[in-house]
Amino acid sequence: MPALSGFVLGEQMQATNWRAKPLRWVTVAALLFMMLCAGCVSVAGRGAGKPVSSALSDVASTTLGQKALALSQTHAGTSGYHSIHAGVDGLALRLQIIRHAERTLDLQYFIFRGDETGTLVREELRHAADRGVRIRVLVDDGDTAPGDEKLLELDGYPNMQVWIFNPFDTRSHHALTRNLDFLLHKSRLDYRMHNKLLVADNAVALIGGRNIGNQYFQVDPDSQFADDEVFVVGPMAQQLSREFDQFWNSDMTVPAHVLGGLPAYQPPPSIPVVPGGSDYLARVASGEPYQSFLSGTEPLIWTDARLIYDSPDKRYIEQRQERGRLMSQAVEQEIGRARGEALIVSPYFVPSERELSLLQTQAERNTTVKVLTNSLEAAPSLAAHSGYDKLRKQLARSGVKLYEVRARLDNVRGSGQSRRVSKYGTYALHAKLYVFDRRRCFIGSWNYDQRSLKINTEMGLLIDNVTLAADVARRFDAMTAPGAAYRVLLENDSKGHPRLLWETEMDKRPVRLFKEPSRGWWQREREKLLGLLPLQPEL
Repeated sequence: MPALSGFVLGEQMQATNWRAKPLRWVTVAALLFMMLCAGCVSVAGRGAGKPVSSALSDVASTTLGQKALALSQTHAGTSGYHSIHAGVDGLALRLQIIRHAERTLDLQYFIFRGDETGTLVREELRHAADRGVRIRVLVDDGDTAPGDEKLLELDGYPNMQVWIFNPFDTRSHHALTRNLDFLLHKSRLDYRMHNKLLVADNAVALIGGRNIGNQYFQVDPDSQFADDEVFVVGPMAQQLSREFDQFWNSDMTVPAHVLGGLPAYQPPPSIPVVPGGSDYLARVASGEPYQSFLSGTEPLIWTDARLIYDSPDKRYIEQRQERGRLMSQAVEQEIGRARGEALIVSPYFVPSERELSLLQTQAERNTTVKVLTNSLEAAPSLAAHSGYDKLRKQLARSGVKLYEVRARLDNVRGSGQSRRVSKYGTYALHAKLYVFDRRRCFIGSWNYDQRSLKINTEMGLLIDNVTLAADVARRFDAMTAPGAAYRVLLENDSKGHPRLLWETEMDKRPVRLFKEPSRGWWQREREKLLGLLPLQPEL
């Protein structure tokens, strides 16, 4: 979820003694003037004349493509799927897919960090380019951090193109300049590409909620994100490639080198050591789990699925200025179809009035509706949590069962990470999973919030298969177990006033908390302050 840049600017301005340093106003004025001038050049203008390209058409021309076609033909032309829960599996699988690609690699990500795991993926891509693989990388520009620009430096490297979706005018990571840029061009820069996808040789793919970075691979003691994705083999990879081509060739994308200021790429002096204490390179060299998926040792689920995604020009479709595709209706239809149970995993849970009404209607029909999101203590975004906080009592009163992930896990089963990393108490949720009647499931980038509904582009797979749905449901059950999450309940206090309470288990003993679990009073106060602001449409 992108930061609310305007509010961040407000915090910084309040924390700065502007009268004591009046020359800063001159700096700000100069920055405003430069950004206004830069804003005169449209994204489309900066990308004018860029080459149009498309996915590999001759799928059978690669070893991987031949294998995928043969496997699909033995399963009535369907595609094979396998859900990936553990972060380290997501890292190993990416590196293995890239290492075995022969002709093409297409990557589409909201975040591609320049940290240790991001460097490993980036260098594996460079080695693939060195052996002649054509590589296209499309990244969003809404949540970059220092070091992420190393990826952009590879634009123009032989066989590599790195393009940016809806770039900021300023290339600085300084919060002040970024926020000024955002405020001046909010109508454009608030619109972000939240998709996550990797396709190799138009034959295999990874799609889900996981970005590239230490947090998402659950190896960083400072922060780990539980996330999920699906490994795909077969014809669905070609549908995913068509989605990628639409975004790649859209007017919203700009080649990184067009923005200027990028030095020639310099490889890192040594292979980075990934936090977490495991030998990930040895694991990648073993070929597992990738080889087992293709050999059949690790069985795939062969079934039909439906790819749903927003068009790259979603904001114009929302405004009814253009025709295109929106995925919100498909997700809502699946929730509405559920008759026994609907399970929702969303790290940012701020439903619109329409979505809230849908959940309440389902609960009134005696459909069990369970929602897992982040607790305050685990929340990556206090603004998003403040939006969710406003709806909790209403949701609980209507019969929706609420669960909140704990930052410190007593039980790591189903967490996707080791006890060694979990002990730091920095666990949070980032997965986006939906299960309908334990027969159908959705895995993708879609949060049940208003950014996914109206502002970000999203994508995911609707898979109609009991086995895969049961696997995702087991993931839900593990993450909502008493040693891993709080159950949020609504009851009356001694004066008859409704209040929330949190039930969990600590050291295998039941615990009831009447004060919201948090990292301290300051976190609670900041969340309350954010709740006073009219941010709901942005959350």
